[in-house]
Amino acid sequence: MDLKTLTYLVVGASFALYIAIAIWAKASTTGEFYVAGKGVHPVANGMATAADWMSAASFISMAGLIAFLGYGGSVYLMGWTGGYVLLAMLLAPYLRKYGKFTVPEFIGDRYYSKAARLVAVVCLIFISFTYVAGQMRGVGIVFSRFLEVDIATGLVVGMAVVFVYAVLGGMKGITYTQVAQYVVLISAYTVPAVFIAFQLTGNPVPQIAMGSELTSGGYMLDRLNQVVTDLGFNEYTQGNKSTIDIFAITLALMVGTAGLPHVIVRFFTVPKVRDARSSTGWALIFIALLYTVAPAVGAMARYNLTATIQTGEVGSPDGNLAYAERPDWFKRWEPTGLLKFEDKNGDGRIQYYNDKNPAFAATAESYGWRGNELTVNGDIMVLANPEIAGLPNWVIALVAAGGIAAALSTAAGLLLVISAAISHDLLKSTLIPNMTEKSELMAGRIAAAVAIMIAGYLGYNPPAFVAQVVAFAFGLAAASLFPAILMGIFSKTITREGAIAGMITGLVFTMGYILYFKGVFITPFAADIPANWLFGISPEGIGSVGMLINFVVAYAVSKVTAAPPQEVQELIEQIRLPAGAGSAHSH
Repeated sequence: MDLKTLTYLVVGASFALYIAIAIWAKASTTGEFYVAGKGVHPVANGMATAADWMSAASFISMAGLIAFLGYGGSVYLMGWTGGYVLLAMLLAPYLRKYGKFTVPEFIGDRYYSKAARLVAVVCLIFISFTYVAGQMRGVGIVFSRFLEVDIATGLVVGMAVVFVYAVLGGMKGITYTQVAQYVVLISAYTVPAVFIAFQLTGNPVPQIAMGSELTSGGYMLDRLNQVVTDLGFNEYTQGNKSTIDIFAITLALMVGTAGLPHVIVRFFTVPKVRDARSSTGWALIFIALLYTVAPAVGAMARYNLTATIQTGEVGSPDGNLAYAERPDWFKRWEPTGLLKFEDKNGDGRIQYYNDKNPAFAATAESYGWRGNELTVNGDIMVLANPEIAGLPNWVIALVAAGGIAAALSTAAGLLLVISAAISHDLLKSTLIPNMTEKSELMAGRIAAAVAIMIAGYLGYNPPAFVAQVVAFAFGLAAASLFPAILMGIFSKTITREGAIAGMITGLVFTMGYILYFKGVFITPFAADIPANWLFGISPEGIGSVGMLINFVVAYAVSKVTAAPPQEVQELIEQIRLPAGAGSAHSH
């Protein structure tokens, strides 16, 4: 069976499974729509949380980042995983004990203010749309390559599938669909990694194979270092970011993870507070299965790509692959525009090297090279890896289904958070308080449908490649919602004025910095280079500074405003009190 037919069959079967689950788990109440009726088992919730959190950025982009950044890409691994530990310790059990549907609802009650709730809704919508743009882009990339349709068509199909199970099933449908999606995405990630690890080193365990000896001789990372430095790139095992930037990005990703509304809401879906902690533990185990394999996938993909292009000695006339002899996988990826060749010196061979390295320029010129001729989008590395390695068609089809599962699972969670923020926090609790449950459910479904349309547009015109877009979402969450939630749980002195001022300042500062360097305001003076960054911190890491500004502003404003009412202070004590310890004032 040819690859295209097989891919249609595998992806089609996975879609049929997701839609069948959505119909089986159709939400009939707002409780089922928003938090799955609070009846999800911790293991199932852990699996659903892992699928919700391991987005297109984790599946498609993270190993691509590691493939090209090498050691520098480790910030994404450390930040995203560390954030989960923060979430389990500092937020999940307390928010579950509080027991309401949404993050803005907690912020509104804790800061005794509809204005605070509205600010939280605005922050949440900004974060969720930034994040969902990355997911829909991932959907478009997978569809455009494997189903051989253009990105716009791929997006429409992806939007239609999400529409069915998010709008129909709500959180109940999404939860059980995400369990299935986790199984698909983890199989799709690890099976090719095992094949390629065995192919390159004779060891089928990718985590060990990465540090093993190649069957062709020499250790993989040593060989990779030699190959990339011969072509003017940084050593693969050496970092290319400053210490402060590594720290800032890791911190922004960590606290951003802990402040992500679509992840936090997962802990409202379990029956008891204790289950919130245990489902976080299960989620970490399920996440680790992918995250410990990612560095190996990145290294193997970079090694295979370079070995394909660099067929002989660097600089020799026949050392580079002739374009006319390029392999089939290369031809299949070219129509997507994510892999491009431009013959700058007219020799018909592919020169792939770092032409931004001034120290290597003279050497490259002596070889007769006139600039790098191959552009490889990092987002294709995981998806193309099985093809580059010549794996069987069924493995390639499985990877396509896994990439789509990763993107759709997170997109669905985000869209539900957006719809809950609009129907529950904006309409029911603020603008139309006497709304019936049936009307609220309908408003939630309409909001999810509109959000899907906007997400599709953002996926078609994203501000950067997938993992970067997602990093910005984490930065915005770190700078706005995380401090308000953390201070709301652990401080009795932060007032509504302080929280509102902190959230707005953190969000505006972080959003402004990202847009200045990455968005609509970019000018020759705002070139995205380290010399222009504040304290040498990149836009991906600026959320950590935004978070500190939020804390300082909230604390300073709270000092000069009236203390929170007594009942709010008692609410904070109740949330922090261990179960079964009695009331805060007993005895």
